[in-house]
Parts: sequence; structure tokens; C-alpha cells
Amino acid sequence: MSSGVRWLQNFSMIVIFICAMPWPLMAQSPDETVGLPRKAPGVEKEDLVPAPAKVDIKPVARDEEIKKRLQSVLDATGWFTDPQVEVSEGVVFLSGRAESDELKKWAGDLARNTQDVVAVANRMEVIEPSVWDFSPAWGGIMVLWRDFIRSLPFFLLGLLILPLAAGTGWLATRAMRVFLLRRVRANLLRNVIARSAGVLIFLFGIYIILRVSGLTQLALTVVGGTGLIGLAVGIAFRDITENFLASIFLSMQRPFETGDLIEVTGVTGYVQQLNVRTTVLMTLDGNLVQIPNATVYKSNLRNFTTNANRREDFIVGIGYDDSITQAQQIARDVLTSHPAVLKDPAPSVLADSLAASTVNLRIYFWLDGRENSWLKVRSSVIRLVKQAFQLQGISMPDEAREVVFPKGVHVTMLDGKPESADDAGSIKPIPANHSPDKTDVASTEAEGGLISEAGVIREQAKQVRPLNNGENLLKGPADTEPAHETGKNLGGSEKGPGK
Repeated sequence: MSSGVRWLQNFSMIVIFICAMPWPLMAQSPDETVGLPRKAPGVEKEDLVPAPAKVDIKPVARDEEIKKRLQSVLDATGWFTDPQVEVSEGVVFLSGRAESDELKKWAGDLARNTQDVVAVANRMEVIEPSVWDFSPAWGGIMVLWRDFIRSLPFFLLGLLILPLAAGTGWLATRAMRVFLLRRVRANLLRNVIARSAGVLIFLFGIYIILRVSGLTQLALTVVGGTGLIGLAVGIAFRDITENFLASIFLSMQRPFETGDLIEVTGVTGYVQQLNVRTTVLMTLDGNLVQIPNATVYKSNLRNFTTNANRREDFIVGIGYDDSITQAQQIARDVLTSHPAVLKDPAPSVLADSLAASTVNLRIYFWLDGRENSWLKVRSSVIRLVKQAFQLQGISMPDEAREVVFPKGVHVTMLDGKPESADDAGSIKPIPANHSPDKTDVASTEAEGGLISEAGVIREQAKQVRPLNNGENLLKGPADTEPAHETGKNLGGSEKGPGK
């Protein structure tokens, strides 16, 4: 049963296929029959060649001679299918099939240029190529192949010039670096100049390759486009370009070195690195701060390491009953005997102001900021001056104001007896030999010595996670000094006070 159904289905499919086959052939016009070329659309029956300016009354060539001559020429070319020539009274009628419009026009021009031809009626039809005709595609492939063969020598020459240009650019870069080694101090500027020279030579090689290959316009486009691209990149990445240029200027002018203590935009710290984008500082708190190079270059910069000597000062107040001259001499003796205070420039003690309850003296002294810590030296000097004033009987009153009660203040004791005037006004005197501080050493254990803490900051910098910010553009002697040398810091003291 199933085999019968399958046979019926197959038979139905065959019948449908046979019935459908004639319809495509019936839908075609006679000119579209398989194997026959079709007439090109839009082709007129006759193409009339314009009449000549002058027609001879007595022609030399007869119609039969013109027909015979044109027929033989058309047959000899083999470009036409069934060419027919008819001539009547000097008028040539051409018929047949041409493979292209150019051949049809050529046949009309041939007839027109024949002697004693008055007019030409070109009735030739142009054969439309078959859809299965791949000769145009094959012709295009052959054209490409011929062009490739012609350009092969230029291609090989370009392959030869390209590595030569790259090698020459590399050699020029190396040579320029050697040439600028002693002439330009900044590493970044040397690299920029050297690489620019190498890139220019490489681009010149590319330009030669394009010119040799006949791509002159493309070569000019590459040269002009390089400048436009550079301008566009500069505008798009203005901040990055600004920081890059600032890094070049900073590496050239070198207002600071690695390890210098500087202050920029209110941030004080030791210089750790100068890269193409930022300046890295380690603050006195042990934190890393990255400041854009453009900000560093355009801002006010204080370098506390440029001069090793630095001046410090502080104010101390004495009583109005004390001798200013005596207090000045006592403080100056303390300063001149201190091991960390410099003798030149000499210290000075000046009367600064008259306060409510004290005469304020401002004490100035100089110290070596590379060897000693200004914080510790200042603490030591204040401690010793205060001790010397106490030992010499120089009072240092506080800023409290005295309140006077003319009628007195009645005070009732716990036992009910009023306090006598003698008891109320009596003050126990301080013994003459009493001194709250008998330590006259320059540095106490609490102060931890007078040596600068720059070594501690350097050790903290070694424990910081490595920075991947590129090469350090500052190469100073501090980079090679060991961290354990006697108190020599990375180039300065801890902080510049707001003087």
C-alpha cells in the first residue's frame, strides 16, 4: 500500500515538471531564443550619418563598386555577423549584427569615408552578450594580471627601500642620541629629537616608494596628512600634550633634582620621579602625590634644597621688669654655643613687639638643612633658651590679664572664720635654686638627635609599590647615594615653614 502511494507521488511530480517546462520558452520573445543573440535595448533601426557638405554631380565610383568594396572590407574583418551592404545613388545601407556599439560606429565611419558615398544608413544591430559570457570578467582579470606584472618591479624596489629606510632611521636615531649626549642634558629632549629625526627619514623613504610607484598624489596626501593628524591629536589630547611639553621643559631647566624637597601648590615633599606626565612627590607623612607637569611648570615652586643653609626663628616673651639687653645676650650665648647653629651667618636676637604682658623677642639662627633637621634643632634651641632664662632669673609671663578689685573680695573659710588679708595676699616664694629643667645638652632623647629624617623618608620610599610611570627623567647624584650615610638626606630638609 505504501509503495503504491509513493509511486503515485513520484508520477505527480514528473507530470508537474513536464507541464512547467514549456512556459519559460513560451514567455520568451523570438529574439530571446536560446543560442540567438538579442537586440540591444534602445538601438534604433537606422543610424543616419550626417550628409556631406558637398555632393558631386558626376560620381567617379559606381554603386556596384562601392558595394563590392565595403562588403569585402566588412567580411575581411570578421567582426560582424552576416554583414550586408546595399548602395543606391551613393546612399549606403548597412545591415547585419555588430558585437558592440563601437564596431557599429566603425562600420558607419568606414562607409562614410568611402569615395562618392553621399549618405550612410546604418541598420546594424548590436548583439547583447549572453549572461553566461564571462569574457568581460576574464578580460578584467587579465588587465589586473598585466598591471601586476608591470608593477612587480616597483613592488620589489619598494620592498628594498622600506627596510633601508627603517634601518637608516634607526641608525639616525642612534647617531643623534650620541651627538646630543653632551649637548643636551635632558634625557627626554634627547629622545624626542633623536626619534623625530629617525621618523622623518623613515617617512622620506615611504615618500620615495610612493613616488617610484607612480602614486604621487598619495605621497603628497601622506605628507600633508601627517601634519593634520598631528594637529588633530594635539587638540584632542591637549592636556596630555601640555604635560608632555612641560616634562621636556622641566627636564631641560631642571628646577629640582631627584630627592629635592620642594613645595608646589601647597604640597611639600621629596621629589621621587619626573616622568612624561607627572611629578611624583613623597610627602613628610609618607604619602605619594602625583602632580601634573603642566601644574608644576606653571605654578610657584619652592625648592628648599637649592641652598643647604636655612634660617629659622621663633618668638619668646619676657617680663617688662626684665632687661632686654640681658635677655638678648643670654639667648645669643645659647645660640653661639649650640653645635647645630651656624656661626656664619651669625644668629641674632631682636626685640619684636610689646605685647599685653610681655616684651616679645624674635630669635633668628641659621642651620645646615642637609645635615640637620630644622624641626629638631628648633626644638633644641627653644628648650635651651627657656632653661637659660630661668637660670638667669628672666621671667616669661603668660598672656593672662590682671584683674584688680579695689574693695577686695570677701572669702569665708570652711571653719566659719574669715580669711585674713595677710593670708589672702601671701604667695609662697619659689626657691632661688629651683630649676624645672637642668638638662643643658644640645639634644635630648625625646628629640632623637639633630640629624635630618631624610633617611627615614628614603627608607619609606623604598617600601612603596613600584611605579609604572616610565623612565625617571631626573638623573641626579642622589640616585646613587646609599641610604645609610650620615644623615645626608635626598637633598634638603623636611619642610619649608610658612615664613
